[in-house]
Amino acid sequence: MIATVMIPEERKSVLIGKDRRVKKQLEEKTKTKVTVEFDVSIEGESLDVLKAQQIVKAIGRGFSPEKAFLLLDDEYQLNVISLSGETPNTIKRLFARVIGRQGKTRRKIEQCTSALISVYGKTVSIIGKSSDLGVATRAIEQLLEGRSHGYVYKRLEYGKKS
Repeated sequence: MIATVMIPEERKSVLIGKDRRVKKQLEEKTKTKVTVEFDVSIEGESLDVLKAQQIVKAIGRGFSPEKAFLLLDDEYQLNVISLSGETPNTIKRLFARVIGRQGKTRRKIEQCTSALISVYGKTVSIIGKSSDLGVATRAIEQLLEGRSHGYVYKRLEYGKKS
Protein backbone atom coordinates (compact mmCIF):
# COMPACT_ATOMS: atom_id res chain seq x y z
CA MET A 1 0.00 0.00 0.00
CA ILE A 2 1.14 3.52 -0.79
CA ALA A 3 -0.29 6.60 0.93
CA THR A 4 0.54 10.27 0.55
CA VAL A 5 0.27 13.01 3.15
CA MET A 6 0.56 16.73 2.59
CA ILE A 7 2.32 18.63 5.37
CA PRO A 8 3.49 22.25 5.51
CA GLU A 9 6.88 22.89 3.91
CA GLU A 10 8.39 24.19 7.18
CA ARG A 11 7.45 20.92 8.98
CA LYS A 12 9.25 18.68 6.46
CA SER A 13 12.63 19.41 8.04
CA VAL A 14 11.21 18.31 11.42
CA LEU A 15 9.96 15.08 9.81
CA ILE A 16 13.35 14.40 8.29
CA GLY A 17 15.28 15.42 11.41
CA LYS A 18 18.94 16.13 11.99
CA ASP A 19 21.07 13.61 10.06
CA ARG A 20 17.76 12.10 8.81
CA ARG A 21 17.27 10.50 12.27
CA VAL A 22 13.52 11.09 12.61
CA LYS A 23 12.77 9.73 9.14
CA LYS A 24 14.96 6.65 9.76
CA GLN A 25 13.33 6.08 13.15
CA LEU A 26 9.87 6.35 11.59
CA GLU A 27 10.80 3.88 8.87
CA GLU A 28 12.28 1.41 11.37
CA LYS A 29 9.42 1.57 13.87
CA THR A 30 6.67 1.31 11.25
CA LYS A 31 8.50 -0.95 8.75
CA THR A 32 7.70 1.49 5.94
CA LYS A 33 9.58 3.45 3.28
CA VAL A 34 9.06 7.20 3.61
CA THR A 35 9.85 9.62 0.77
CA VAL A 36 9.71 13.37 1.44
CA GLU A 37 9.31 15.47 -1.69
CA PHE A 38 6.42 17.79 -2.65
CA ASP A 39 4.29 15.55 -0.46
CA VAL A 40 5.20 12.70 1.88
CA SER A 41 4.84 9.23 0.37
CA ILE A 42 4.62 6.19 2.65
CA GLU A 43 4.99 2.66 1.32
CA GLY A 44 4.52 -0.64 3.16
CA GLU A 45 1.95 -2.99 4.67
CA SER A 46 -1.51 -1.45 5.22
CA LEU A 47 -1.52 -1.19 9.03
CA ASP A 48 2.10 0.01 9.11
CA VAL A 49 1.32 2.68 6.50
CA LEU A 50 -1.75 3.88 8.44
CA LYS A 51 0.31 4.19 11.63
CA ALA A 52 3.12 6.06 9.82
CA GLN A 53 0.52 8.30 8.15
CA GLN A 54 -0.86 9.35 11.56
CA ILE A 55 2.65 10.11 12.85
CA VAL A 56 3.46 12.20 9.76
CA LYS A 57 0.15 14.09 10.13
CA ALA A 58 0.92 14.77 13.80
CA ILE A 59 4.36 16.15 12.96
CA GLY A 60 2.77 18.22 10.17
CA ARG A 61 0.27 19.63 12.69
CA GLY A 62 3.01 20.93 14.98
CA PHE A 63 3.80 18.06 17.36
CA SER A 64 7.41 17.18 18.10
CA PRO A 65 8.54 13.78 16.73
CA GLU A 66 8.79 12.44 20.31
CA LYS A 67 5.13 13.27 20.98
CA ALA A 68 4.02 12.05 17.53
CA PHE A 69 5.71 8.68 18.13
CA LEU A 70 3.19 8.07 20.96
CA LEU A 71 0.86 7.14 18.08
CA LEU A 72 2.87 3.92 17.65
CA ASP A 73 0.93 2.69 20.69
CA ASP A 74 -2.55 1.54 19.61
CA GLU A 75 -4.10 3.22 22.65
CA TYR A 76 -3.16 6.69 21.32
CA GLN A 77 -5.06 8.51 18.60
CA LEU A 78 -4.80 11.81 16.74
CA ASN A 79 -7.73 14.20 16.37
CA VAL A 80 -7.46 17.32 14.20
CA ILE A 81 -10.02 20.12 14.56
CA SER A 82 -9.92 22.33 11.46
CA LEU A 83 -10.76 26.02 11.52
CA SER A 84 -10.48 26.48 7.75
CA GLY A 85 -13.20 28.72 6.43
CA GLU A 86 -12.75 31.15 9.30
CA THR A 87 -11.18 34.58 8.76
CA PRO A 88 -7.58 35.09 9.93
CA ASN A 89 -8.76 37.36 12.78
CA THR A 90 -11.33 34.80 13.93
CA ILE A 91 -8.70 32.03 13.84
CA LYS A 92 -6.36 34.18 15.94
CA ARG A 93 -9.14 34.85 18.47
CA LEU A 94 -10.14 31.17 18.65
CA PHE A 95 -6.51 30.07 19.10
CA ALA A 96 -6.17 32.60 21.93
CA ARG A 97 -9.22 31.05 23.63
CA VAL A 98 -7.73 27.54 23.38
CA ILE A 99 -4.25 28.58 24.52
CA GLY A 100 -5.36 30.99 27.23
CA ARG A 101 -3.36 33.68 28.98
CA GLN A 102 0.28 32.51 29.14
CA GLY A 103 -0.82 29.01 28.04
CA LYS A 104 -3.01 28.42 31.09
CA THR A 105 -6.01 26.92 29.28
CA ARG A 106 -3.97 24.57 27.15
CA ARG A 107 -1.97 23.41 30.21
CA LYS A 108 -5.18 22.89 32.21
CA ILE A 109 -6.71 20.71 29.48
CA GLU A 110 -3.46 18.74 29.11
CA GLN A 111 -3.16 18.20 32.89
CA CYS A 112 -6.78 17.15 33.37
CA THR A 113 -6.87 14.77 30.40
CA SER A 114 -3.24 13.64 29.88
CA ALA A 115 -3.77 14.56 26.22
CA LEU A 116 -1.31 16.67 24.22
CA ILE A 117 -2.48 19.75 22.30
CA SER A 118 -0.90 21.53 19.33
CA VAL A 119 -2.22 24.77 17.84
CA TYR A 120 -0.76 25.17 14.36
CA GLY A 121 -1.79 26.64 11.01
CA LYS A 122 -5.59 26.55 10.91
CA THR A 123 -5.95 23.54 13.21
CA VAL A 124 -6.05 22.48 16.83
CA SER A 125 -4.71 18.91 17.15
CA ILE A 126 -4.88 16.50 20.05
CA ILE A 127 -2.98 13.28 20.78
CA GLY A 128 -4.25 11.10 23.57
CA LYS A 129 -5.73 7.82 24.71
CA SER A 130 -9.30 7.45 23.46
CA SER A 131 -11.03 8.36 26.76
CA ASP A 132 -8.75 11.38 27.27
CA LEU A 133 -9.10 12.37 23.61
CA GLY A 134 -12.88 12.63 23.91
CA VAL A 135 -12.75 14.81 27.02
CA ALA A 136 -10.04 17.09 25.58
CA THR A 137 -11.86 17.38 22.24
CA ARG A 138 -15.12 18.32 23.98
CA ALA A 139 -13.34 20.94 26.09
CA ILE A 140 -11.69 22.51 23.03
CA GLU A 141 -14.91 22.43 21.00
CA GLN A 142 -16.76 24.15 23.87
CA LEU A 143 -14.12 26.89 23.96
CA LEU A 144 -14.35 27.30 20.18
CA GLU A 145 -18.16 27.56 20.47
CA GLY A 146 -17.76 30.42 22.96
CA ARG A 147 -18.36 28.70 26.31
CA SER A 148 -16.66 30.46 29.20
CA HIS A 149 -13.28 29.23 30.41
CA GLY A 150 -14.75 28.77 33.90
CA TYR A 151 -17.46 26.47 32.54
CA VAL A 152 -14.90 24.37 30.64
CA TYR A 153 -12.58 24.19 33.69
CA LYS A 154 -15.47 22.98 35.89
CA ARG A 155 -16.39 20.30 33.34
CA LEU A 156 -12.73 19.19 33.20
CA GLU A 157 -12.49 18.99 36.99
CA TYR A 158 -15.76 17.06 37.14
CA GLY A 159 -14.51 14.65 34.45
CA LYS A 160 -11.25 14.16 36.34
CA LYS A 161 -13.07 13.01 39.50
CA SER A 162 -15.31 10.48 37.78
